[in-house]
Amino acid sequence: MKIQSVEATWLHVPLPADKQHRSDFGQIAFFDGVLVTVRTADGLVGYGEAKPAVGSSGNGAALVAIVRHELAPLLVGQDAAHIGALGQRMLNGSRAALALRSGRAMPILGRRGVHQAAIAGVDLALWDLLGKAHGRSVLELVGGACRPSIPAYASGGWRGEAEIGAELGRYVEQGFRAVKMRIGAMDGGTRASLARVRAARAALGPGIALMVDAHGTLNVAEARRFCAAAAELELRFVEEPVCSDDRAGLAEVRRSASLPIAAGESETSCFDFAELVEQRALDVLQPDLAIAGGFSEGLRIAALAWASRLELAPHCWGSAISFQAARTLALASPAGTYVEVPLGGAPLLRELAAIDLALHDGALLPPAGPGWGVEPDPEFVARHAQD
Repeated sequence: MKIQSVEATWLHVPLPADKQHRSDFGQIAFFDGVLVTVRTADGLVGYGEAKPAVGSSGNGAALVAIVRHELAPLLVGQDAAHIGALGQRMLNGSRAALALRSGRAMPILGRRGVHQAAIAGVDLALWDLLGKAHGRSVLELVGGACRPSIPAYASGGWRGEAEIGAELGRYVEQGFRAVKMRIGAMDGGTRASLARVRAARAALGPGIALMVDAHGTLNVAEARRFCAAAAELELRFVEEPVCSDDRAGLAEVRRSASLPIAAGESETSCFDFAELVEQRALDVLQPDLAIAGGFSEGLRIAALAWASRLELAPHCWGSAISFQAARTLALASPAGTYVEVPLGGAPLLRELAAIDLALHDGALLPPAGPGWGVEPDPEFVARHAQD
């Protein structure tokens, strides 16, 4: 399992007009991700994903440079099976040995943002390799599933008040028993957001779980007003009502709300989630494994959720690789409650590789195949690779 090479490729995929949507991020016309490939001397290949942005569109050039020029030199020649030790080399750099002796992290200065996302891509590839080396899924390697399936929710909901019910209704027709819609600054005010959510609830009825996501665009006062007025709608959770960097503000919203609060898609480590938990700022932890350090860090975040008596519902807005990792984490953790399934344009999920997305009474079965069970289509990769 000696590592022979570590490579990264930025995939930049244009979306056809009928697969685009508009939100507070603007018109989303492209879907981006960075494919990380780790090869061993004995011919095994592992695949991971690093994300340049929380949404679907972002420049991956910096991630490619970090993987190639900073992380690869630390990894080539090392044993790919030693995922924990390699993770510490990437996190702590030249102080890795000292950090391990001391029993605490001594991370490099670039421990957040794109550097941590680059580490995530490598970590996911290493877990893929380990599963392939043993002929097992990663889920089997970490002890198997805690439940036979994991509920899935359809993630979309950009239409206006008159059309939102029909849009979400189409998700239900596909077999989802839970759906999520966008609210917040894109609506121009909480009154408009509430009108759209009320229209959605009226169209869906009480039997479908309804979540909302403000992308962190409300201020504390707006978020409190929204949660108070929406209490009667029995929302499954309100995601990122305010920017999660405002830990105190998010905690204030949670204290005043009778609705569960979710957050975490833009956090980069278990330390960030520990701060949110310490502030009592959320009910549902939502790590994105292509941003927050990979599957290894995901296991730590899942343990934190379980120990804190909170829910785990990983953020999934990327490729088939991070999706399979998130499904694995939610199934393996007793805190797991949902997996997000992007609707609209998501070519890295649906076209990069073939995976099982079939719903069974609104839920997903465990992933099949060794590692993540994902083999990228080389023609797709070649068509969308950026220099």
